[in-house]
Amino acid sequence: MTPMIRSNICLNAHPAGCEAMVKAWIDRSVKAKPELATAARAGGKNTPQTVLVLGCSTGYGLASRVTAAFSCGARTVGVSLDQEPTEVKPGTPGWYGNRAFDAAAAGKSLYAVTFNADAFADGTREKVIALAKADGLRFDQVIYSLASPVRVDPATGIMHRSVLKPIGEPFTGRTFDVVTSEMREVTIQPATDDEVAATVKVMGGEDWELWIKALSEAGVLAPGCATFAYSYIGPEYTAMIYRKGAIGRAKEHLEQTARSLAQYLGPLGGTAWVAVNKAVVTRASAVIPVVALYLAALFKTMKELGLHEDCLDQILRLYRDRLFAKGPVPVDSERRIRMDDWELRADVQEATSRRLAEATAGNLDRSVDITGFRHDFLEAHGFDLPGVDYDAEVSFR
Repeated sequence: MTPMIRSNICLNAHPAGCEAMVKAWIDRSVKAKPELATAARAGGKNTPQTVLVLGCSTGYGLASRVTAAFSCGARTVGVSLDQEPTEVKPGTPGWYGNRAFDAAAAGKSLYAVTFNADAFADGTREKVIALAKADGLRFDQVIYSLASPVRVDPATGIMHRSVLKPIGEPFTGRTFDVVTSEMREVTIQPATDDEVAATVKVMGGEDWELWIKALSEAGVLAPGCATFAYSYIGPEYTAMIYRKGAIGRAKEHLEQTARSLAQYLGPLGGTAWVAVNKAVVTRASAVIPVVALYLAALFKTMKELGLHEDCLDQILRLYRDRLFAKGPVPVDSERRIRMDDWELRADVQEATSRRLAEATAGNLDRSVDITGFRHDFLEAHGFDLPGVDYDAEVSFR
């Protein structure tokens, strides 16, 4: 079975490859368990006992669930909406990722329940709350890692669609073909006011707040519960399409929500943050002009400096150096946990900017890390993993 890629979108996923990737993350997380336990003791912090991960099947959400379960021994509940396979069509990568996680958790006698359901729906909140009450769960950590193109507002029934567009004027940026490495320019028209508002509805903090308040009112949050959502800021190079674009408005709303939730949870001894993560390859990033080329240049720089991290590396460091740090969790002036500190280091950005300026169609393989980007892109869909026989017959189920 080979990857089917059209316009930098991978249309299929390899079941065994997806499961192999999750197992590799679990192995690394198990090895990190003593280090995280030592950090927690040194910081006088408790490791999480019962964790809810909203958006648990891929990327930072999956890395968070793996860390909570296999590095900290926590009971975990995960929610994600993934397409199930049929006899003739594979499921989405997250479907196989969740299956691999659940099997590994059962093998270690770790409590794990996964809901394949729309996390934006009130009915899903009701199911999670019913489970928590039935099994005596009180969440001391709630991780919000949802990334979806659409959301149905449960109050109105209206479907909102998010966009990755600039605000105010068109934006032109360079990208490359994952398969052929061919470079091209793409122009994106600016978002309308309605599109910006819809993006905030989907990717802002409204749903996060609904979850926390529903869990609190149901009495299934533990005293001292911490909740955090993931975000991204990035450099000036990507700002017009990201932080200063429609998605940036949604991230600003997410940060405002974190501040209001911190006040809301204060009487319970709890708090809320936004954790700003490093740029990584996701199923979406390959199709965003500028971002894909920036990632390839960034990877080359950070690998040369010994600073490169994937999703799991980031989350292990988040727990070890931030959540388990002695005293208050280190944050910036906006109360954000900055896991993008290595990415935005002056020397990293200077070298990355130089590579971007030098990158041409003729030297792309030398100036940026096309190979590394392509590997991460394929790996996210279960391809290009060692030890997987991609010539063998595949059962999608």
